[in-house]
Amino acid sequence: MACNNCSTGTQDGVPKGCNNKGSCGTGSCNKLTVFDWLSNMSLPQGQEQFDVVEIRFKNGRKDFYRNTEKLSLSMGDIVATETSPGHDVGIVSLAGELVKVQMKKKNVAFNAELPKVYRKASQKDIDIWSEARKKEEPVRMRARELAIALNLEMKISDVEFQGDGSKATFYYTANDRVDFRQLIKDFAREFSIRIEMKQVGFRQEAARLGGIGSCGRELCCSTWLTDFRSVNTSAARYQQLSLNPQKLAGQCGKLKCCLNYELDTYLDALKDFPDLDTKLYTEKGNANCQKVDIFKGLMWFSYENQASFWHVLTTEQVKEILALNAKKKKVEALEDFVVDIQKDEPKNFQNVVGQDDLNRFDKPTKKKRKSKKRKPNTSEGTKPNTPNTNTNNNNNRNKPSNKNRNNGPKKQ
Repeated sequence: MACNNCSTGTQDGVPKGCNNKGSCGTGSCNKLTVFDWLSNMSLPQGQEQFDVVEIRFKNGRKDFYRNTEKLSLSMGDIVATETSPGHDVGIVSLAGELVKVQMKKKNVAFNAELPKVYRKASQKDIDIWSEARKKEEPVRMRARELAIALNLEMKISDVEFQGDGSKATFYYTANDRVDFRQLIKDFAREFSIRIEMKQVGFRQEAARLGGIGSCGRELCCSTWLTDFRSVNTSAARYQQLSLNPQKLAGQCGKLKCCLNYELDTYLDALKDFPDLDTKLYTEKGNANCQKVDIFKGLMWFSYENQASFWHVLTTEQVKEILALNAKKKKVEALEDFVVDIQKDEPKNFQNVVGQDDLNRFDKPTKKKRKSKKRKPNTSEGTKPNTPNTNTNNNNNRNKPSNKNRNNGPKKQ
């Protein structure tokens, strides 16, 4: 985006890329960033820049701070901000007139009391901040061990150190209320810092940790989704989805947020459909709706006494029958309104090239049969040849056969 390290090259126009995989130092490659499309535009004469900036902290946590010192801040600047106690260190994610849009979106008044921006972070502030960030992973693992030792039904998902290293915030998830008074004492004794416990929901935990969804992409809550709307099973019913909790649940264990993405489109399409609880009154019997195809505008009905046989009708035909039923008139049967559905031909991927005729190379080759030697018949009436008989046969080869003897002239 506006990152200097990731900007395009001057000659070939190919993106350079900082290869930091989402942890760019300037903050423009990070998740939940905002593109400042007013950065190249100058303010009108006599108008000062808006004195509120948006600052991002660990895992996409953002807050608004007032620039009382009128520092020249831009996206990617590391600043020291006011907090209680001490100070915190964050990265400026947005500055200028677009901050008003973000404040209006999050229902924050322009003249509200906001914490201040102290200064741009010095090298000493950055060193203390980076050292505190390195402690987070070992502290989180040790904190889990202490919570397990006290048999507390809670999960410590993340730890965030303050910029000056004087306080640590432990984020945890739990199903019920947890009495962690003894746990805080153990944390203070073990880590020698100020402790703050903050409970988050399962969706917020997944947003902080991140991951890959079943669609193969990174989780929406950890990349661009900022508000978590409630998702109900009715959203799956409107979209004709099977109520399988394993397929509808995300990594947080709750229903997927993407079930709400296309819900409005389905609701608009269902406005043209009759109610699913409506009945069609015919002379053959009453019919109930069994199935609906929203995309094709079709409805399946079956008689009450023949629930196994379904009849396909369009929405216009159903409305026509309902109009007649409203006038206390009945149609003869649903068979008069049945629509023939053209079944899609199954795709055959065997012959991809399109050559139906077999070439001579495609014909199966005939296997050569191996010639089998006949074994001598060793029945009970004959005896197998022995070495002695073989010698006798060899000696008899030189003797004239009886057949040749008989061919000679007969003596009178």
